Amino acid sequence: MRLRTHLIGATATAAGIAAGAGVGIARQRRAITRRAPQELPAFGSLRSAPVTVIADDGTPLHVEVDEVDPEARPPARRLRRRPAPLTVVFCHGYALNLDCWHFQREHYRGRVRTVFYDQRSHGRSGRSPLGNATIEQLGKDLMSVLDAVAPDGPVVLVGHSMGGMTIVALAEEHPELFGGRVVGTALISTTAGGLDPSRILFPMVPTWAGTGVVHRGVSTLARGHRAVDGLRRLGRNVALVATDELAFGDAVPASYVEFVDRMLSATPFEVVAEFFPGFGSLDKFHAVDVLSKVPTAVVCGTADRLTSIGHSRKLHASIDGSSLLECHGAGHMVILERYDEVNGELDRMIDLTGVVEPR
Repeated sequence: MRLRTHLIGATATAAGIAAGAGVGIARQRRAITRRAPQELPAFGSLRSAPVTVIADDGTPLHVEVDEVDPEARPPARRLRRRPAPLTVVFCHGYALNLDCWHFQREHYRGRVRTVFYDQRSHGRSGRSPLGNATIEQLGKDLMSVLDAVAPDGPVVLVGHSMGGMTIVALAEEHPELFGGRVVGTALISTTAGGLDPSRILFPMVPTWAGTGVVHRGVSTLARGHRAVDGLRRLGRNVALVATDELAFGDAVPASYVEFVDRMLSATPFEVVAEFFPGFGSLDKFHAVDVLSKVPTAVVCGTADRLTSIGHSRKLHASIDGSSLLECHGAGHMVILERYDEVNGELDRMIDLTGVVEPR
């Protein structure tokens, strides 16, 4: 009965707010779709043969590996310390999937060995057993991926949002990897603790669904996740506007907003709810010092409304020798919005590892 009351309340809120704000939302949506298509990238088109990696609890993880094209391999004189090939592993964020790395994958494709995978319960990976949708488990999953597809040679880890938290969880559990097997890291739009979880809930549950209800009862709403998913579909216009406002800082092309919105919409609310508690309890700043052993790039947009720039500044201050790239005016999806700046910073960090220069 309580769940039904919550859902009825959310529906009523949706109807009332949508009726009052519908004209404004429609206007904003039209403004987004009218933006000049500066680029029309084929998001989701970059694929390689899938590999299934089984996590330690039996969850199947969807992994794709882009091998180096022999014709594009850098000349031998540019290999510096190690004969084994470098592997760069990309860890995506909450309610996204591996396709979010489109511009980074395009940048390195064929030139550097790269690994992309869907986090558990996201994208094409299997659903996590109840109770295992935690940041700590994501760190274990990353270890499973490394052991399966990058067992030898130097590794660079790149994480966005929840993916950055995944790397920190791995560092907490396996500090011995850093400075040995792991030769570099990049933490993008992320944190190691002190996060207000309400910031990351939207636009996965738009404000018209009743913010007070959602904040007080995410776990309760999860039991009626199909109804919540229905509300999300009904409010596609609102969700698109929310995605634009909360994921980006600049007026990016509509194709970017629609792409992110599709990833968010494809993530069932049940999954959103399962991971949600872990963000509020995240407290791992004590574990990031080990990243001082390797070149570490910290990147964030100054207009990030989800993991604000203060988190990145704290990470930078906590990791000796790290660099901090602040992308002025960019939002949470800086990997799309300012991909050229992000890719340049990744190039610089990889060069500092002394393994291979990717340019």
